[in-house]
This record gives sequence, structure tokens and C-alpha cells, in this order.
Amino acid sequence: MLRPYEKGVVERLGKYNRTVSSGVVVLIPFFENLEKVDLREQVVDVPPQEVITKDNTVVVVDCVIFYEVVDAFNAKYNVVNFYQAITKLAQTNLRNIIGDLELDETLTSREMINAELRDVLDEATDKWGSKVV
Repeated sequence: MLRPYEKGVVERLGKYNRTVSSGVVVLIPFFENLEKVDLREQVVDVPPQEVITKDNTVVVVDCVIFYEVVDAFNAKYNVVNFYQAITKLAQTNLRNIIGDLELDETLTSREMINAELRDVLDEATDKWGSKVV
């Protein structure tokens, strides 16, 4: 049984066979295996980190990422540990974005930082079958 917020990836003898939607799924015992993928919006809390701005000021920044899986196949087969991958990607790009800004810009440009980070993360996570919201 798959819930309305789930999709399933069916493997037959260890090889991808098909993607199934919510409802009753019939499998061939011992030959087929079902991996469930949650399609609901989920949250990743990126730990705080120190970042040096353009004017050599150290600020501590953190962020929260909301994402949802849009393609069960890519989410299952294109990334091993999504949580760790999105966390490291967000930390790296946050350092790059804030490193190009001065302290005053950093404090007043929250929406610009959010939009730029969302664009970079969304482009990177597209191949992982996810969309950053």
C-alpha cells in the first residue's frame, strides 16, 4: 500500500523496473522489491557557520531549506545521501554569496540572498529529482 503522498520505485531482481503511484501495488514475491519515496515538503536545517564578508567582517549565518521530491526515480538513484548533499551544497553557496557582499548589504539583502541561494540549489538539485521551495 502506498499513501497519497508517496510514490514507489519497483526493482525486479535488483534492476529498476517501474515507478508506481499511490494505492495498492502488486509485486511478484522474492523477485520484486518496493522502495517508498515521500513526496511531501521536507525541511533541512543547515548548521550555523562563520562567513567572511567582502569587507573582512566575520558573521555567523545559518539557513533552513524546504524541498520536495518531484521525481522518485532520480531521488532514489542519483544521490546517495540527500540530506548531507544539500547541507554541504547550501553551506558552500551561502559562503560564496555572502563573501561577495559587504556587511551592510548582508544585513539588508535577505531576500536577494534567499533568491540567489534558491536558484543555485534548485538548479543543482534538479538532477536529484527534487525542487527547492
